[in-house]
Amino acid sequence: MFHLLSSPLSDGACLTQSSLIPVSFHFSGDFKEYSSPAGNVESRTMITAAEYGDTSWELSVHVDQKDGDESMRFKLRVKGDLHVGGLMLKLVEKIKAPQDWSDHALWWEQRKCWLLKTHWTLDKYGIQADADLRYTPQHKPLLLQLPNMKTIKIIVSLSCVVFKVVMDICQTLNIRRPEELSLLKPPDDPSKKKKKKDKNSAQDIWDIDLPGGPGAYSKTMTATYDPENGMPVSATSLWFGENPLAGCLPNLPPAELAKIYQPLSLVDKAINNAGWLDSSRSLMEQDIQDEDKLLLRFKYNVFFDLNPKYDAVRITQLYEQARWSILLEEIDCTEEEMLMFASLQYHICKLTMSSEPLDHSNEPEIDEVEAALSNLEVTLEGGNTDRILEDITDIPELADSLRLFRPKRLTLRPYKEYWFVFKDTTISYFKNKETASGEPIEQFHLRGCEVVPDVNVTDKKFGIKLLLPVADGMNEVYIRCDNETQYAKWKAACILASKGKTMAYSSYKSEVRNIQSFLQMKSLAPPPGQAAPNLDSMEMNAECFVSPRYAKKHKNKQLTARILEAHQNIARLSLMEAKMRFIQAWQSLPEFGINYYIVRFKGSKKDEILGISYNRLIRLDMSSGLPVTTWRFANMKQWNVNWEIRQVTIEFDQNVTIAFCCLSCDCKVVHEFIGGYIFLSTRSKDQNETLDDELFHKLTGGQE
Repeated sequence: MFHLLSSPLSDGACLTQSSLIPVSFHFSGDFKEYSSPAGNVESRTMITAAEYGDTSWELSVHVDQKDGDESMRFKLRVKGDLHVGGLMLKLVEKIKAPQDWSDHALWWEQRKCWLLKTHWTLDKYGIQADADLRYTPQHKPLLLQLPNMKTIKIIVSLSCVVFKVVMDICQTLNIRRPEELSLLKPPDDPSKKKKKKDKNSAQDIWDIDLPGGPGAYSKTMTATYDPENGMPVSATSLWFGENPLAGCLPNLPPAELAKIYQPLSLVDKAINNAGWLDSSRSLMEQDIQDEDKLLLRFKYNVFFDLNPKYDAVRITQLYEQARWSILLEEIDCTEEEMLMFASLQYHICKLTMSSEPLDHSNEPEIDEVEAALSNLEVTLEGGNTDRILEDITDIPELADSLRLFRPKRLTLRPYKEYWFVFKDTTISYFKNKETASGEPIEQFHLRGCEVVPDVNVTDKKFGIKLLLPVADGMNEVYIRCDNETQYAKWKAACILASKGKTMAYSSYKSEVRNIQSFLQMKSLAPPPGQAAPNLDSMEMNAECFVSPRYAKKHKNKQLTARILEAHQNIARLSLMEAKMRFIQAWQSLPEFGINYYIVRFKGSKKDEILGISYNRLIRLDMSSGLPVTTWRFANMKQWNVNWEIRQVTIEFDQNVTIAFCCLSCDCKVVHEFIGGYIFLSTRSKDQNETLDDELFHKLTGGQE
């Protein structure tokens, strides 16, 4: 006998015997029945426990079909101890459709996760009757915009983590070192309506034959690597024949370029950088569905082992990403640099349109170890050669008369001449050469500093801007050289010293040569003995090769003349050499490789910009864009993320600790950049191109 409350109690009322109605329950046969004395409460329900068991329930599963067939929905009677593999087997038996279901897997809509561990039970996953499951193919088409701004349709796995998806994409496209790339969500464009974009998306697909067929998903498209040196056994062109991705595309007409161009502030760049996908999660876990558009881009700006013989596609796509970043002014450059980039683009277009076939198999290879062994062989035989590995006990020094400028607020003090001595990683300056044996006026310790070029070849201005880290920020120092040779030597020494290396390091001479080559490309004067170009016989739309903002400042004929003048300095370069020079010039720009994010530092009351590069973090003032402090990864002891409050904490040498929260993106994006760059610093040529996936996810995945 049970009692039911006859009516709800009012506030303050007491429960009395008269408030209760006696109710008796009677169980008989296959029904459970209850009734009240008044006869007005009665219900009957069918017992299914005898047939299915007490712990079973109905689970709804939505089944996606291929080839545009209509989807189906099924209800299955299951128990919590049923494993996921058994559920899929039960589902396929109920569907009764003769179809290959091997690529299908279960997707849990509410939790946004794949049920890929088929040995787990429903109870272990936490699946109950309210779960909405979807039985769907794991591989689906995706619209992928390549670095050359062309969009292709390619089949990818929506269930694998993004890191693995990018590896598969690069394998299909024949791009080595896939760890340098990742997928980026395109920035939102409010001027375009989604429906209109979807309607016209098919017209924008670049119709090319990918290795293995259009949109192919194949794990057999891989090169054979030499186990000793990690290099592919055969050249790129011999794997798959001529690859359309290895060829450069013609520049867009100025009108079309102007439609794409949008001036970007630091804040705009920070918002765009927030779109990088999480490499440790799958595409569908990040709300990416089939036919969605993503951008394939070089994310980490450390391009390891670029080899023209094997990297035709990689170098071309890297050139295209660099070219578009210049044309759309995603990275700042001077007017002189813009003309240099324009002349290289013109040269590359000219060579691409020529009828000469591309042959990358004869490109020279540079291997420092082989060169050192060759030098050793020649030395033992009594010959002379340029030493690549210098004697570490013989550290070169530089001593020159240079000019110094220490900018201060509200002053315009001119440069003053001093006697400078560069030794190890330190610059000292004296009043004159005679006093150099005594105490210097001041010393600059360059380890961890920023080296920024301050050059205008046309005006014979060869300056080096040094940003020296101090406890409360950065000290700014300007050094002015007299000529190109002096500038190349001092700047190369400064670059090495900022990394903690001296001029005895093997790359010092090549660094000097690269700087001199870069200055030669920037020079608008024709080489000696070469006549000026005849503008009337040239057909070129100069506005295609510069940014729209720059094109508005000059007339087309004036632009053409200046580009052709600059072109004479690089006219003898081969197609691959020109692309490599473009990439090297892009890498030498002060802003190269810096990704910006809006953050709030612990203890600060204002938003600031954090720049992340391959070797350092930069704190910038949001209004001026000027660097406030720089922290080098080489000085970092540890970093961690508080996932509850989404705060990143980094500890450096000398008891320096910083903490910040990310405002323009999730802190996972910044955490992955830091961990990713540290992971890439562990690469070496003897790894036979195998990646330590576990180490990557350990450094970038986090513990959410």
